[in-house]
Amino acid sequence: MINFRRSTAVLLGLLATTALIGPARAAAEDEEPVAEPPRVELVLDVSGSMRAADIDGRSRISVAQQAFNEVVDALPAETQLGIRVLGATYKGKDKKVGCQDTQQIVPVGPVDRSAAKAAVATLRPTGFTPVGLALRSAAQDLGTGATTRRIVLITDGEDTCAPPDPCEVARELAAQGTSLVVDTLGLAPDEKVRRQLLCIAGATGGTYTAAQSAEELTGRIKQLVERAGDTHTRAPTVVGGANACASAPLLAPGVYADREAFSEHRWYRVPVRPGQELRASVSMALDRPVNRDYGVLLRATAADGRELVRGADAGSGRADVLSAGLRWSATADDEDATEAEETSAAVVEPTTVCLVVSNSFAARPGTAATPGMPVELTIDVVAAAPAPNGPDLGRGWMLLVLLTVAGLLTGLLAGLLTRWWVATWREN
Repeated sequence: MINFRRSTAVLLGLLATTALIGPARAAAEDEEPVAEPPRVELVLDVSGSMRAADIDGRSRISVAQQAFNEVVDALPAETQLGIRVLGATYKGKDKKVGCQDTQQIVPVGPVDRSAAKAAVATLRPTGFTPVGLALRSAAQDLGTGATTRRIVLITDGEDTCAPPDPCEVARELAAQGTSLVVDTLGLAPDEKVRRQLLCIAGATGGTYTAAQSAEELTGRIKQLVERAGDTHTRAPTVVGGANACASAPLLAPGVYADREAFSEHRWYRVPVRPGQELRASVSMALDRPVNRDYGVLLRATAADGRELVRGADAGSGRADVLSAGLRWSATADDEDATEAEETSAAVVEPTTVCLVVSNSFAARPGTAATPGMPVELTIDVVAAAPAPNGPDLGRGWMLLVLLTVAGLLTGLLAGLLTRWWVATWREN
């Protein structure tokens, strides 16, 4: 009986603690996830243009093969690597057939280094360039999971098989919430190719690099494969913002992913208790061409619409991402905070803060409006750090009298100094 009462008391205590903490993630998210190894797939263009011998006097394909060999030899033990090629087998002129020419020559998993290098060594530049299809297939090769996957695309030319357009495929993958990053490497100094590869990388949060030498190509691929281990983290939780605070999702501290249309406002709610500080930031990726006059705004408002604080722009280090952040905590002047201090013995309900993410983007002619622009929202609630108190200058009439006296003394002092300076100047 005593043990039963103790168990009941412990259970009630845990329930009360949970209620005080506020909203939490799903139980499955709170549990420690099963460790997954980093997963990367290299996608190599083996189309006919890769025969061009313009990189250090060597053909583009031979430089890529050397780079692949060195990357495989230096591959971190925990990384699972796959290799997919495009335009590698069909030698005919039938475009319909040639645009289906993509194969996975090394499955994603622990790498047999000898087998992988032997498979790459047999490649000969052959056919068309179905980049979009290869990206879609590579995403399927990597599968899904709780962590981020990476595709590294190495090509020297523009997709010759659209549809599917590779840029649209990248946006499609990002919209599916597949936690997929595509990094692109260009082997030819062509402006159309550069724009296409920038679009693919930007849609998924990846990077674009132009490789003009064997050393640059090898070094960059190694760097990207190693980065897969560094960015091997749990993917942001996908959430859908609302068009008003009352219907907005209630969020706990964490990282969230959403999509926002051009010139849209999306609302989210965060509970903040007295003595706590809300810290929030938002980043929006420019994954398609937009007009030059644009911006991202993050605001915190009360449930009744009063603006509490407006976020400040924050540099992200990338030209294709705009960010903003804010901090807010209840002050002693707030009625809610004062009431909370007076009723310390009771359970205090948290203040619901509404976060509003707005953008002023305008699409260029011909730019797709759907899906919306990628948004990443980071939320944290920590113990408030009050600012040090400044000197109390009083209020009302007392402050007015103090300011008047200070003004008179300042004017008198300025007049005396001016008179002394004029007298001294005349004597000299």
